[in-house]
Amino acid sequence: MTKLTLFGAGKIGEAIVHLLERSGDYEIQVVDSDPLRLAPLMAKNVKCVPMAIGADADLEPVLRGQDVVLSAMPYYLTVMIAKAATRAGAHYLDLTEDVESTRAVMQLAAASKRALIPQCGLAPGFISIVANDLAKRFDTLRDVHMRVGALPTYPTNALKYNLTWSTDGLINEYCNPCLAIRDGGAIETLPLEEVESFSLDGVDYEAFNTSGGLGTLTESLAGRVENLNYKTVRYPGHRDIVKMLVRDLRLDRRRDLLKDVLETAIPMTRQDVVLVFVTVTGEREGRLQQDTYAKKIYAREIDGRLFSAIQVTTAAGICAMVDLLVEGKLPQSGFVRQEQASLADFLGNRFGSYYA
Repeated sequence: MTKLTLFGAGKIGEAIVHLLERSGDYEIQVVDSDPLRLAPLMAKNVKCVPMAIGADADLEPVLRGQDVVLSAMPYYLTVMIAKAATRAGAHYLDLTEDVESTRAVMQLAAASKRALIPQCGLAPGFISIVANDLAKRFDTLRDVHMRVGALPTYPTNALKYNLTWSTDGLINEYCNPCLAIRDGGAIETLPLEEVESFSLDGVDYEAFNTSGGLGTLTESLAGRVENLNYKTVRYPGHRDIVKMLVRDLRLDRRRDLLKDVLETAIPMTRQDVVLVFVTVTGEREGRLQQDTYAKKIYAREIDGRLFSAIQVTTAAGICAMVDLLVEGKLPQSGFVRQEQASLADFLGNRFGSYYA
């Protein structure tokens, strides 16, 4: 049985525990500073470790003898947990969307005898696996466009949005520079810009630049694609209000205040839908062609308990990558990119099948 430690018992963490525990193949311990978050997990076959997780935390006793370490913590704790996992000789996986944290993990992986696999969620994560699979079907690539949204099924407020995952991660996406490839060269673009509109299944959406969703694809597809970009999908009108908050009121410089405003005013929901929309254009058999992957995943019950779509997709993403790693279908050492996973292997996995 694989010994696994999960840091973080929040909304995504509880879904990860639920999926892994019911598989029966993992001996799980969960570390979190909030006893209230750990309380619901006590009834499961899970060891709960209440402890403060900060810069001065001693994680080595907790990680001694562990095979795999997962982080579902905020991005600013990524590097600390990755370092502790590396010192303990364990494989490491996380859900971070933060570009700088991922670069730091990449540096750690250079000397590691174990695998370090960041960005294992939805976007970055599954979206990169899909885009890379479509890209491999072409002789030459022109455009790779990746669009993802986690949206309320029943929008009711002016933002047409409900909180469904980490508020810190959401703010990070809205405020940090975005990576892209344009005319064959790597560039940085501003978040909340380059707004576009599209419809899917009769519903209107808007999409705009946000940070982190490309993962490492800008490096993996460098020199092969003319244009590569990632945009977050929302209902029309959302971006204008967010831009007013972030830019006009300059709350990007007061992120703690922005977080407090969002969490005070915007309720969370488990009634949501995740939209994945990837379009790749290029030449194949001497002709310009286009392939598209479009999927909507809704909130669902698992063992009689309702999980939101973002909980299911994010937890399934990292759980599938753990399974593929343990099964030897991913490299066993060094830095592992999401796009190194086969889409067929991912969707054929018991956790990845939630996407199928």
